[in-house]
Amino acid sequence: MRKASRLFEIIQILRLARKPVTAAEIAAQLEVTVRSIYRDIAALQAMRVPIEGGRGIGYILRPGFTLPPLMLSIEETEAIVLALALLERTGDTGLKQAAKQVNRKIAGVVPPPLAGLFSDNALHAWGSPAPVPEAVDLAMVRRAIRDEQKLALDYRDELGRATERTIRPIALIYYSQTANIVAWCELRQAIRNFRADRVEHCGPADDFFHGQGERLRALWVQGWTASEPA
Repeated sequence: MRKASRLFEIIQILRLARKPVTAAEIAAQLEVTVRSIYRDIAALQAMRVPIEGGRGIGYILRPGFTLPPLMLSIEETEAIVLALALLERTGDTGLKQAAKQVNRKIAGVVPPPLAGLFSDNALHAWGSPAPVPEAVDLAMVRRAIRDEQKLALDYRDELGRATERTIRPIALIYYSQTANIVAWCELRQAIRNFRADRVEHCGPADDFFHGQGERLRALWVQGWTASEPA
């Protein structure tokens, strides 16, 4: 376990403890040496984390030092940071804006004594971002999936054939070059994939498919019929 992760775990152990916890008890939980725990305690105290106690008597966290209700470890935080960075490579402007907001919220709730642990973050998602679809708002598609609202779209397939479709969107798949809308197509009476970059117009229809989304997603997963051409 890396040192940064141990520091978080030690704070969690002391925060939840009802009595002083010895270095040996902490070391046993984290599977490290007692000497490492002594060094970690000293490091936390140097960062002004209010830990009191000493060798042989145990340690406690003085009241007044609070953590957010949901406290993440270093690895968990790094996983979120990298996932948010990967969203920058999609063509979904709504999700990219949301990713920036989440980043700000995470930075805002990290306790000041530990904030320095994030200042040297070296995680990056490399690669060219997918182009933003010109004729379809992916945020609208995500909303239609949540609300189980049908969409009306003008679509041109890989052979250049134009059709008008009414679809029941159930999922979005993000690829490096485009996004695919997975939906029940009322024209084909089957589940189909619609590439966002081939949609020429898309808007909400005045109809819903309430209560059908979960069943249609199960059908999609079972048969993988979404791989068939639209």
